[in-house]
Amino acid sequence: MTRQSRAFTEIRLRELTVPNRVWLSPMCQYSADAHGAPTNWHLAHYGARAVGGAGLVMVECTAVAPDMRTTTGDLGLWSKRQIDGHRRLAAAIACLGSLPAIQLGAAGRKSSHGVPWDNAGTRHAIGPDQGGWQPLAPSPLPFAGLAVPSAMSVADGDRVLGDLERAARNADHAGYVALELHGANGYLLHQFLSPLTNHRTDAWGGDLEGRMRFPLAMIAALRAGWPQHKPLLVRLPAEDLIEGGLTTREAARCAARLGEAGVDMIDAGSGALRPDARRIDQPLHNARYGPLFRDAGTLAAASGGIRAAEQLDEAVPALVDAAFVGRAMLRDPYWALRARDAEPRESWPKQYHRAF
Repeated sequence: MTRQSRAFTEIRLRELTVPNRVWLSPMCQYSADAHGAPTNWHLAHYGARAVGGAGLVMVECTAVAPDMRTTTGDLGLWSKRQIDGHRRLAAAIACLGSLPAIQLGAAGRKSSHGVPWDNAGTRHAIGPDQGGWQPLAPSPLPFAGLAVPSAMSVADGDRVLGDLERAARNADHAGYVALELHGANGYLLHQFLSPLTNHRTDAWGGDLEGRMRFPLAMIAALRAGWPQHKPLLVRLPAEDLIEGGLTTREAARCAARLGEAGVDMIDAGSGALRPDARRIDQPLHNARYGPLFRDAGTLAAASGGIRAAEQLDEAVPALVDAAFVGRAMLRDPYWALRARDAEPRESWPKQYHRAF
């Protein structure tokens, strides 16, 4: 019999019913084709996790514009070729037993760098002679060894908002049923929220109210392109884990405003704004922020530090409403089926029954 765990019960987000609360975390593969479209690698990678029992498969951070990628290997969603590739990928995830979702990204100053397995990876800048580009950010403050970004003008901001709306519309056309904006780990939304990376003196800077203004415009742009019946998630930093950075109290205020703007679930993250931020490597370290965001009025999810089946029971529902699992599912695409601990013929695909 299937183990009696709330992690393997369904959850409803707007009009979407997800069959369980164990979801694949968006983990970049840096394996797009030369046009930023999904490849056979993505079909095999995400298809295996769909077969493997994840209730929802969140496709990796997909850029809304060429200069909002982190690397030249990032997926994108601004062209017809990319939409066609994503349509094939979303259909594969759906027919293999999971729900296809996608995380959209605007990298800001964390842009135009190498892939993790080459040279210095994410701290190695890729210049224009290597196919790189000039990053944009709230303020001209570089991340580690990456290029100094250009401070965004109002015109730049309007363009990015247009990119977000277009990407949301394209994600819908591709067949994704849920959408997440990557607003943590030092990406553009996070850069606007944190006083450490937002030194602006105009309407997009200053106190928290000013620093939230462009992030809230980002959500409005996504909602303009994303159907009202489909859920919208945001990966949000719960704190910067560095002196002078975003605090949990500020994060909670931001989450409340995001909920009012049409966000259904906050996916908790922490740190990673700057290289000197503290790193926490404890089980469920991000899930422990879940009650903070629930109290702000949204559903909560988290990734990070979920490595064993018993940790699902500790996380769901006491801390979060759903658990994103990343590295454990990279190591084992059938992790969710094993964690469910059911009689194999009750849960595993019938094509595999003769293995048991």
